[in-house]
Amino acid sequence: MATRTRTRRSLWRWRRNPLRRREDLIEGWVLLAAWTVVAVGGPLAGAASGQATADSLAQQRTDRHPVTATFAGDAQRRVDRFGSAGDRVLGTVRWTAPDGTGRTGRTLVDGGLQPGARLVVWVDGHQRITVQPPTPAQATTQAAATGVTAALAVGGIAAGGYYAVHAALDRRRGRAWEAEWEKVGPQWGRTTH
Repeated sequence: MATRTRTRRSLWRWRRNPLRRREDLIEGWVLLAAWTVVAVGGPLAGAASGQATADSLAQQRTDRHPVTATFAGDAQRRVDRFGSAGDRVLGTVRWTAPDGTGRTGRTLVDGGLQPGARLVVWVDGHQRITVQPPTPAQATTQAAATGVTAALAVGGIAAGGYYAVHAALDRRRGRAWEAEWEKVGPQWGRTTH
């Protein structure tokens, strides 16, 4: 009996009822759409963005490779956004590309590095210095975090949309209630004899 009552209550917006207003029906459909977006769109958005991130990071691991470079000695202390120099400096390094041509670039190196010291830098397919790609474990974590964030964002947008519509419909219902009360309210003060 309780289940039957609960089912009737949850479907009250769609039942034929003389007290049901048009706003109630609109709110019911918007709520159903919001739940559908949360239940279907959220996981789809999460899976798609997680997979796109995983593919992008896998491509980075394929395109980037380490090379041994020589520190040229031209270094400038780099000040970060917090005003501290840290122990890293921006320095010039030289390396030989696979085609035998010499390359030069600037990258962060340890502050105490001596000119002529050898170090490993990461380069892309065009022999430009870049950052080391994430490890497979880091890529998996980043892809999962991106997927969860996307799913939560879709759910949050759907919930926010529903609550915005709900608030607008509540204001509309309130104005209708006030208009009806203005018509009926004065009649309640009269007494009949």
